[in-house]
Amino acid sequence: MQFSTVKAAAVAAAVLLSSSLMAGAQAATPVAGTWLSADGGTKVRVSECAGNKLCGKVVWLNEPIDQQTGKPKTDKRNADPDKRARPLLGVQVVNGMTPSGDNKWSGKIYNADDGKTYDAHVTLVSENAMQVQGCVLGILCKSQTWKRAD
Repeated sequence: MQFSTVKAAAVAAAVLLSSSLMAGAQAATPVAGTWLSADGGTKVRVSECAGNKLCGKVVWLNEPIDQQTGKPKTDKRNADPDKRARPLLGVQVVNGMTPSGDNKWSGKIYNADDGKTYDAHVTLVSENAMQVQGCVLGILCKSQTWKRAD
């Protein structure tokens, strides 16, 4: 009888642990998915990276071809000259954001339009809308709302 009690306790613990892990995974990344920028020009796929952080890469461009060159757009405004020839598709723009409250994350965001990286905050405002805010010196901020695209 003691063996079955231990076995039942082990099974119960395993079920609780797996349920907790599944719930934690869902709670940790409610913003995971593909998001359309406010101007409709870019889609960014956001996912968990390096533990409990968020990262996001450009996965789609409304206008993928550079009108000046006739070739796929590159990261031509990047502050690092060695990165200016890389294609924009695949560039990581959301960088290592960490939880900073309920449905909120803070970290860095890269803006390929000007080649600069900004302090940023992301807030999930609904299941299909996310406010993205980039700041300079922590006081000059610009916000936009991205819509879920997946």
